[in-house]
Amino acid sequence: MMKTGDNVLISPELTHKDDWTLGTVIDVEDNSFVGTVISAKTPNGEIFFEKEYMFKSAI
Repeated sequence: MMKTGDNVLISPELTHKDDWTLGTVIDVEDNSFVGTVISAKTPNGEIFFEKEYMFKSAI
């Protein structure tokens, strides 16, 4: 389970970039309709949010 402050990689399917993008989790929402929704912010300030499967841990 991801939590606020975790470093993640954001799917190119979400960012429309060529490769996975590094970001930091800024919110984790337990949405009763779609499941867990992650919001992550990239170093340049872009914010992406989507279901948890669009993110992976950046260890």
